[in-house]
Amino acid sequence: MGIEFIKYHGLGNDFILIDNRTSAEPCLTPEQAVKWCDRHFGIGADGVIFALPDQDGHDYTMRIFNSDGSEPEMCGNGIRCLAKFLVDLEAADANVSSESLLPRSYKIHTLAGVMVPKIEANGQVTVDMGQPHLLAAEIPTTLAAADQKVIAQPLEVAGQTWDVTCVSMGNPHCITFVEDVAAIALETIGPKFEHHAVFPQRTNTEFIEVVRRDYLKMRVWERGAGITLACGTGACAVLVAGVLNGICDRRATIELPGGPLEIEWSELDQRVYMTGPAEMVFAGQSSI
Repeated sequence: MGIEFIKYHGLGNDFILIDNRTSAEPCLTPEQAVKWCDRHFGIGADGVIFALPDQDGHDYTMRIFNSDGSEPEMCGNGIRCLAKFLVDLEAADANVSSESLLPRSYKIHTLAGVMVPKIEANGQVTVDMGQPHLLAAEIPTTLAAADQKVIAQPLEVAGQTWDVTCVSMGNPHCITFVEDVAAIALETIGPKFEHHAVFPQRTNTEFIEVVRRDYLKMRVWERGAGITLACGTGACAVLVAGVLNGICDRRATIELPGGPLEIEWSELDQRVYMTGPAEMVFAGQSSI
């Protein structure tokens, strides 16, 4: 008997979702997750997400294994997909339509803290991503003193000096602003950023072209997954970095290869809010 799964995507950032509510530990090992994510010999995905039972009074717990078997603290597109998955599971349990349960919000325990996604009546998912972490020790990075921010700091990568800003959304991000984001050789420069010595836990890297103060184009190299069509935590980090550098508004559309996300860094509570879609692709069983 295989393990049942449902595949979802958030702007092309795709995930295999598993109902793991009967156990506190993921039902797959990281090595098995790598096989599931293989796009030629497996199901194919950027990661496997497990819906685990609640901890400390939260609704559910989220764990995720990247396509390389590593475990990130959080995933913005992934948690939107998880929220949709949970609504679908609860609807099936109650023998009702998913739409009848909307709007619905959850408190999800992650390795980056508690996240609160809300599925709106129109199917869009808004996530309270919490407050960004800006100190070098919180990223973590050695680009500045532990108690200092990293804003427009020079970093040499592949023989070129880049001005980078670092933000943690529970996971590390290195953001650099460029004239033409399409011209970046992401497949060659991305790994060099990810594994640079100044990032002891590696890093996600975002290359950003500012079209207007409320509209930014983004390409991303994700730690543990490589080139992806979208990165939710990355889009949040990008907006924060743009505000810190004085080149974008506190609310903007971040255009990713897979589509747009609406991001706001609230002046009122300093929390970052992300709104975007999550779509079911197909369901099946795997015995890999």
